[in-house]
This record gives sequence, structure tokens and C-alpha cells, in this order.
Amino acid sequence: FPVPGALSAHLDACIAAHPSDMAVALRALDAEVEIRGPDGATRTAALDDLYRLPGDRPDLETTLEAREIITAVRLPAPSPGTAQVYRKVRDRASYAFALVSVAASVRLQDGRIAEVALAFGGVGVRPWRNPEAEAVLIGEPPSDALFLEAADVLLARARTEPANEFKVPLARGALTATLREATGLTPAAAGPDLTGEAA
Repeated sequence: FPVPGALSAHLDACIAAHPSDMAVALRALDAEVEIRGPDGATRTAALDDLYRLPGDRPDLETTLEAREIITAVRLPAPSPGTAQVYRKVRDRASYAFALVSVAASVRLQDGRIAEVALAFGGVGVRPWRNPEAEAVLIGEPPSDALFLEAADVLLARARTEPANEFKVPLARGALTATLREATGLTPAAAGPDLTGEAA
């Protein structure tokens, strides 16, 4: 859950949810990692390429080779005026893994969304982005109706199990609340709270 195209063929072997907070935020920021091998040589990989699909080896989460280590993380400078928000929804009795998390990087221009990057945790086997959901937002003025349209695209191919189907409305509310904050759309102007029982 959710299933963005290429993931769908691999989830029967592994339905684990990616637990990291930092990696989700870094995914929204288009981070790259510097990797050093045992011979001292270095290579650079986009964060999205660092995490692998389960395939026939669900025990392997990354593309790191034996004895490779990450030595640096590189972040591109954001455009001036960009707002960045991270929201973590967790069980009220827990201080650990997110049930759902959303990282957003949003820039407004002339009252419309000019740039947006969204990443999600707790809903897939790696930090997950959906370019189609981001595309819905580009060029549009912020509104709850727009945010819910993006959520519909985001969740259109979600596959759930009985124990995690609650994450669909939770992800919808978390995305809406995160985009409200990132765009400055206040709850009073936006309408009723859609976040459910976020902790």
C-alpha cells in the first residue's frame, strides 16, 4: 500500500512499510547520497535509486553493495520562497514509526502552486513519490478541493490488507493538512479539519 505501477508486481512478497522519517523528507528534497566502496572509490546515487524493490530478495532494502557506506548526503538549494513541511501521524501510544508521513516542498507564485514535491512514508516499501499527484497541483491556486483531487490520484491504485486499510483515509487527511500548512491555507479558510485522529 499504495501501489505505484512498478511496485505492484513485487508487493505479494513484501508488504512492509518504510519506517524512516529522515529518508522521506530527503526524498521530497531530491537528495543524493555519496557512497564509498571498500577500495575508496565513491559514487553518487539519487535517494530514490538507493532503495530497492523487494523482488525475490525482500531482505535487501537498499542497492548498497557489500562493504559500501554512505559518506554524505547532498541537497539541492531550494528556490527562494519555498515552504517545507513534514507531518508524521503515529499511534498515540507510540513515539516510533509513522503510520503515515508526508513531506512537502511547495513554492507559490502569484497565488498559484509553481513547484511542488511530495514524499510519503509508512505506505510503501521505500520513500514514495507520485509525480501524477504532484502534477495535479502545479499551476493551481491552493484549495481543499485541489488537495483532495491530488489525494484521489495518489490513492487511486492503493492496495490494502484488512489490517492497514485505515491508512487510506489517514493518508488523505495527512496530505491535505500538510498542503494546507505548506501553502498557508488556514483551517478557517479551508473548511473542516480532514486529518482524522492524527497524533
